[in-house]
Amino acid sequence: MSPALAVPLFLVSLVVTLAAARQFARRLDRLGVRFGFPEALIGLLTALAADGPEICSALFALIKGAHDVGVGVLVGSNGFNLAAMIGLSAVLTGRVRLPREVLALEGLVGLLVTVLAAALLLGWLSPAGATGLSAVVVGPYLTLVIAGPRLLERRSHRPGSPTARLARALHEHPGPERPPDSFEDPTHHLLGLIVVDLALIVAGSAGMVEAALNLGGDWHIPNAVLGVLILAPLTSIPNAATAVRLGRARRGAALVGETFNSNTINLAAGVIVPSLFVTLTDVGTLGSLQLAWLLAATLFTLTLLAVPGGMRRGGGTALIALYFAFAVGTLVGS
Repeated sequence: MSPALAVPLFLVSLVVTLAAARQFARRLDRLGVRFGFPEALIGLLTALAADGPEICSALFALIKGAHDVGVGVLVGSNGFNLAAMIGLSAVLTGRVRLPREVLALEGLVGLLVTVLAAALLLGWLSPAGATGLSAVVVGPYLTLVIAGPRLLERRSHRPGSPTARLARALHEHPGPERPPDSFEDPTHHLLGLIVVDLALIVAGSAGMVEAALNLGGDWHIPNAVLGVLILAPLTSIPNAATAVRLGRARRGAALVGETFNSNTINLAAGVIVPSLFVTLTDVGTLGSLQLAWLLAATLFTLTLLAVPGGMRRGGGTALIALYFAFAVGTLVGS
């Protein structure tokens, strides 16, 4: 494919993918409210919708045999999410804070899945082992998100106890958008549109990856740069846009939950589960350093959020600077 065809294909595919992901998230949010889903579950579903471009792009890269591009999209997206969702929100609003119980829950799940994905990519864990351990981590988390408020409130008789605070926080954990109470579209219409949105995300991601791989070959762009610094930030735009709104609304629990849910979904659905069906190639020295950076950035983010008062503007600036250092290191290392 010539650049004259690849460039328009890439741009059109990008616009289609991002627009479809935005509508997918909105419609899932509407259905969640209509059926009375807990807000934490709505947030998780919307994070899954916003991750559609990232996951589909990574999977298509894996199918095409460009494993370093596919893994790079997810590692780069997760690092970008930390900086653009949490760090930028702290810079814009002056502070991101949330209940410690929610931070411990969201942060622990996100950190453990990151460790498992890194161990898998480094060859320290088998695909079956990484998948099984991820299920052990994610299963109880999903139970808490779906039924946790009711279960925790039954166990706690003191309103101020940690379990009661966690129950309230999970119940109030909002999705990225709360639509009005009345909708004109019937449920079956929304479901049909969701299927169309999903098809557009898949088609757009396929076109974007195909065009990017062709342009990368023609313009001699290293795969590490193509995946980590080009596809990853572009496909993370829906998450970044959501984060800005949540941050400005001072909804710290929702913001942090969306970020770590997105990162967990990326690694679980884009790396760990596919490893059962696709043999991942060695990540190499640069990939190992990128994984080490992602783990360090995740720990750094959790540390800044855990200090009294939450992450302040200075911490957000440091997190963004850490991402730019990662980008420079990727450029130099590739």
